[in-house]
Amino acid sequence: MEREVRVRFAPSPTGPLHIGGVRTALYNYLLARKLGGKMLLRIEDTDQNRFVPGAEQYIMDSLRWCGIEIDEGIEQGGPHAPYRQSERKPMYRQYAQQLIDSGHAYYAFDTAEDLDAMRARLTAAKVPNPQYNSITRAQMRNSLTLPAEEVKQLLDSGAPYVIRLKVPRKEEIRFNDLIRGWVVVHSSAVDDKVLMKSDGMPTYHLANIVDDHLMEITHVIRGEEWLPSAPLHVLLYRYLGWEATMPQFAHLPLLLKPDGTGKLSKRDGDKLGFPVFPLEFHGTDADGQPTVSSGYRESGYLPEAFINFLAFLGWNPGTTQELFTMDELIENFSIERVSKSPARFDQNKVRWYNEQYLRAKPDAELAQYLIHDLQAQGLEVSADKAEQIAALVKERATFPADLAKEAQLFFQRPSAYDEQVISKKWNAQVAGALAEFARQLPTAPDTTPDGVKALLTQVVEGQGLKLGQVLQALRVAVTGAAAGPDLMAIMSILGTQETSERIEAAVAALPA
Repeated sequence: MEREVRVRFAPSPTGPLHIGGVRTALYNYLLARKLGGKMLLRIEDTDQNRFVPGAEQYIMDSLRWCGIEIDEGIEQGGPHAPYRQSERKPMYRQYAQQLIDSGHAYYAFDTAEDLDAMRARLTAAKVPNPQYNSITRAQMRNSLTLPAEEVKQLLDSGAPYVIRLKVPRKEEIRFNDLIRGWVVVHSSAVDDKVLMKSDGMPTYHLANIVDDHLMEITHVIRGEEWLPSAPLHVLLYRYLGWEATMPQFAHLPLLLKPDGTGKLSKRDGDKLGFPVFPLEFHGTDADGQPTVSSGYRESGYLPEAFINFLAFLGWNPGTTQELFTMDELIENFSIERVSKSPARFDQNKVRWYNEQYLRAKPDAELAQYLIHDLQAQGLEVSADKAEQIAALVKERATFPADLAKEAQLFFQRPSAYDEQVISKKWNAQVAGALAEFARQLPTAPDTTPDGVKALLTQVVEGQGLKLGQVLQALRVAVTGAAAGPDLMAIMSILGTQETSERIEAAVAALPA
């Protein structure tokens, strides 16, 4: 019987969640839902020195905002609790001991000075990558080189030590990556990684493998930066006797800066003016001073637009379709269509996605954004009028806040008029025609956009002019600007009395 698909997202609470991490969580989620499996959230907080207060809650809030549903985790619980590694500490020791007992790991008593001296010797010998490995361990203070009696004495006395994996000297380590195909690494390129630190905490490598096994993880989808660690993890599965149930690996391509020159970082976002985190994060700098990192949510991005954009950073559906709901992403997702090549971040593209999703929302929903922002400015508007305004200005909006900006013309009469239009289009005949239109407008029988246009055409032609001769001048008289949304719709929403008064004010203020 095939195993249930189980994936996990396992971030460290060392700061805000980078969008590269969100993409990793998203791909895990899409695969799990596509294959009818489970999505786990595990907090990997074994490195307590880098723990950042608030980061754990930030991770959970970010995934929730993105619509990534967790089946098992800190908040949800589950059969493999606890889901915070620091609370699982007692269980790791037995697996480290199992590796020692089977001859696949050893105690290392080297001091910091011993390690520095080793690196110095190797550097002097022009070794390109000094490391503790199958060759250098023979010259170090560990249970492989010290007499058994001395090892026992050191352990009994409480001398500090770490536990290292004993990596074979001459062996090919192979695994099949779902994105990259077969990966082959020679064991000479793998160092004897520390599995258990001197404070009794496991390192990422041991805790990660033990937890994935105990939580029955079937697929490990993670960033490309973990690819060099994969051979070590394969050895751990083998040495612990779990190779038959080892999860399938998939290492995702890097996210590059907009210019394609390197990995996308927070500094790039700060420099170029866009967020690299899903939510705003409040933290502190090295001096303890408060810092704020901008987020996509607070910048006005819709979660569905953000997720759609992220999905395409490394994956494509094989069709020309670009807009996908979460359900459509789940239906169309396959790990085989994830690229090996790095994906370049394009801020203009995520803005485009936001425009598409914003404009596709029902006008009644857009009206709520508008009402909220106008109320913050001390402006009141009815739901019906807000809906009409939102429908008119949404094609000029990228973010919800743009609706209120574009709507200002409905609440503020012009304080200035576009000089270029006035100099070219405003004259005595045009002013006269507009004055007559303003006189008749309050009693117009039809105040719909079509009715307003019909009256305007009638008045203008009665003055011996064509409609095109007065439209720009009329727009400037009503709004002050040379361009904007449909003018007839603007006047219909403003109402005949307000429109009439604005035209009269312009006729009085502008020299004919």
